This record gives sequence, structure tokens and C-alpha cells, in this order.
Amino acid sequence: MTRAPGPLAAALARRAVLLDGGLSNQLAAQGCDLSGGLWTGRVLAERPDQVEAAHTAYARAGAEVLITASYQIGYRAPEAEVLLRRGVALADRAARAADHEVWVAASVGPYGAVLADGSEYRGRYGLAVAELADFHRPRIETLVEAGPDVLALETIPDTTEAEALLGVLSGSGVPAWLSYTVADGRTRAGQPLAEAFALAAQAPEVIAVGVNCCDPQDVGPALEAAASVTRKPLLAYPNDGSVWDAATGRWHAPPTPPPWDVPAWLATGARLLGGCCRIDPAAVTALGARLS
Repeated sequence: MTRAPGPLAAALARRAVLLDGGLSNQLAAQGCDLSGGLWTGRVLAERPDQVEAAHTAYARAGAEVLITASYQIGYRAPEAEVLLRRGVALADRAARAADHEVWVAASVGPYGAVLADGSEYRGRYGLAVAELADFHRPRIETLVEAGPDVLALETIPDTTEAEALLGVLSGSGVPAWLSYTVADGRTRAGQPLAEAFALAAQAPEVIAVGVNCCDPQDVGPALEAAASVTRKPLLAYPNDGSVWDAATGRWHAPPTPPPWDVPAWLATGARLLGGCCRIDPAAVTALGARLS
């Protein structure tokens, strides 16, 4: 099987598409060491075979979009350009080996992810839009050259960073989705969600907008806010409801993970659905069954 032949945007106009799950938890389940500032990027550098194996596990689970291991790779990291290109190549290999059509999404994580201190869950780094654009531009250019189907601008905590990313893409024609991390009806930095989603409403490069790496209970209200300001397809790939403790480097799981109200998400306009942290291949298979 070859990579999906048509644009992801065309598929979203027809039906819901299944995303993969959490790359970090799958790599950990495979016995990989994710310690250090590069997180999944460490495995990308040291054990690329394990990254490909993780992508393959999600493809076998039914995922139609594989998100690369470039989330925490800042352009100034050692061998950054090599790692960014490698991430796309590994996802591409897994996609081509799948028994169904698969798209490759190149992860563009937030500035805070590179700091490796939990800043992506706070936002408001004290940097101007232009400074954030200067940070993101080189790695976006490298990722685009590597040939993914779409860029995943993901886990974005505030409108300042979203504005910077959209500015870098403006006029490029490069397809991307924009996904905020949210809590309690606002961005992680505290901005109103309708205001945040409206930034992408008129951006032709953005093929879908929504949320990721959030509590499943926050998805429904966020999608409703997005639907109030844009007719673009919506997306959601929450975590399992756990809370990340940056000080200890541990997840604190909820006593009872909340159920995912997938029918309501679809009715609101969600067309890209999957999982983030702590969502494994089995959960992706179960989600795919609900979509079909």
C-alpha cells in the first residue's frame, strides 16, 4: 500500500478520519527510555527502529494519520535537521507498509515543549509574536521539505503562539491543522476559546482546528466554541484525563476516566479524532470502531 493518494482535506470533507494515539506511551510500552529534554526525540535519535515500530503499531490498530516524533525537536537541538527529516521518513515507511491508506502529519510542538519544563501547559512565555515566529520558521521549513501530508501544529497553549505559527505559514499553501491544549473552557494561558479558534478561521492553510492533550471532558465545549467561529472541520485527540506533573515527571491518573462522547463530537463537526498521551493502540482501534 502507498501513502494516501489524496489530500487529507478532501477526505475530511467526506468523512471522519482516525488519528493515532500517544507516541510517548507506546514507546515506553516498547521499553524505550524517554528521559531527558528531548523526550520522544531521544528515541528518534537513539532508536529510530522503535519509533517506526510505534508508528506501525498504530497503523495496525487502524490509524489513518501518523504523527511524527518531532514534537520536542527545536531547531537548535543537536542534529535537529537530521532528526526532523528522520521523523517524517519513519512515519512515511510505516504508512507505506500499512494495509490501508495513511497520511503523515509532521508534529510542530509549541515553544514550551522544547523547554521541557511543562511550559506548554501554561503558555505566555514572555516572547513576542515575531520571536516565536523566528523560533518556529526553520523547523517548519525543514519539515515541509521532508514531505509530510500535513503539519500538526499541536498542543498550542495560547493565541500569541498560534498567531506566530499562522504567520509563518501565511501564503505558503502548506496544509496544517491547529490544535490548542485547553482547560476549563479556555486556552491554557486563559484566553477565550472562541477568540483562539477565530484566528484560524480565515487561514487557508488550516484544514482543521481543535484541541489535543486535554481532559476528554473539555473537548465538547471546546468544539462548540470552535464551531461558533469557523466552518472548518474540527479535530480532537485528548489524553485519558490524567494530569501531568512537570515537577515529578509523572502522570496522575483520574480515579475514573471520563467516557468520550464521540457522537456529540461528530455532531458538532469533528472529523479528525484520535488520542494523545496515554491513549494506546487498543484504544485507537476501539475509537475507530465507533467512527465506522
